[in-house]
Amino acid sequence: MSDGRFAILDPAAGISGDMLLGALVAAGAPAEWLRELPARLGLSDVGVHIEQVDRCGVRATKVNVQLADGSHESPSELIHQPHTHPHSHDHHHAPHRHVGELIGVLERATLSEWVRARAVRAFRLLGEAEGSIHGMPAEEVALHEVGAMDALVDVVGGIEGFERLGIDRIYHRPVAIGSGWVRAAHGAIPIPAPATAILLEGLEVSTGGPVVGEATTPTGAVLLRVLSSGAPPARWRIVGAGAWGAGGRDPEGYPNALRLIVAEPSHEAGEIVVLSTDLDDLSPEYLEPLREALFDAGALDVQMWATQMKKGRIGFRVEALVPPAEADRVSDAFMRHSTTAGIRRQTMERYTLPRREVEVDAGQGINVRVKVLDAPDGPRVKPEYDDVAAVALRTGRAAHEVARDLHHRALRLVSPDGATQAVTPNKESNE
Repeated sequence: MSDGRFAILDPAAGISGDMLLGALVAAGAPAEWLRELPARLGLSDVGVHIEQVDRCGVRATKVNVQLADGSHESPSELIHQPHTHPHSHDHHHAPHRHVGELIGVLERATLSEWVRARAVRAFRLLGEAEGSIHGMPAEEVALHEVGAMDALVDVVGGIEGFERLGIDRIYHRPVAIGSGWVRAAHGAIPIPAPATAILLEGLEVSTGGPVVGEATTPTGAVLLRVLSSGAPPARWRIVGAGAWGAGGRDPEGYPNALRLIVAEPSHEAGEIVVLSTDLDDLSPEYLEPLREALFDAGALDVQMWATQMKKGRIGFRVEALVPPAEADRVSDAFMRHSTTAGIRRQTMERYTLPRREVEVDAGQGINVRVKVLDAPDGPRVKPEYDDVAAVALRTGRAAHEVARDLHHRALRLVSPDGATQAVTPNKESNE
């Protein structure tokens, strides 16, 4: 699903389900997809309202999940605020839904397995956290109607939104938990609330800063648990950082919003892990699926060559260059997709030229991806092989001629005196 980009969640003001939904829409997830999500979950009486708001001078996207009567989940009330939120409900007498029932909704819904598995795990974790506090089985934990419907849309939308963006690697920076006390059904409780504290176990938190009140909700905490791989890689570059999802409160002094940063790896200089193994009992025809699995797991490069092993057997050395953060993931792919019994790991440093990618018009409405290396003597370009092969197949031209033509076009596009000029297809390329 991923094209190499990844997401970094920056919960400096905390995280909740609606904050994440707002950030995803701001990052490019279709608003209409989110509005249609409740119907796909069988929640006919639930609507999604999306608006642009201001949070301490920052433009942010606010998402409200509400029932037909206009009621919706509200921020927890600080104990020094004597009034109740205008949309708050008396939850003591409202209908309830059990966690087991909500999991059943997810198992029947039309979702990809990537989304469904994470959503089901999220509700199991929510149920286990609440159940451990109240001494009951996870699936018997009850959520009031408004909160249950809100949680379903928040959890599924918060996961599926990344799928809509084509991103399956998510990291997060330290999460703010807030400070103070909030009102609960049985009186005042300190922040973080008991269930939130359980769900945040193992995650790096931030206790400083100006945030007062409940910054991170149980739903926000569980979404981090099922989505995030932890701290971001050591080196990365920003692709998009203007995606902010607004929280329900609008305090003075700081933007109550979650920032979603879209990034890509930056490997010009830095540390890498070299993973290698020797295979003499894997048929050569299965080396290519192994290579693909290693790349999918996060390898930067994979090389294979024949080698002679003990007792004169011919084998293959497989070596993968991997960012340190992905070393365990790629190691697991080695074990799953080959016959190896062990892997060698070495940590090294490397230096590479800065690289980027541009699109070049190949004619007939076809765009081709071209890698650009910024070398000391000027840019170096290389059209993506798969795109070249597709153009050759579609036009009937020889692949090496297509590659040569695209190489010249790309150089004109990225040269210092023509970097902003589009490359126009010539007559030859349209034949």
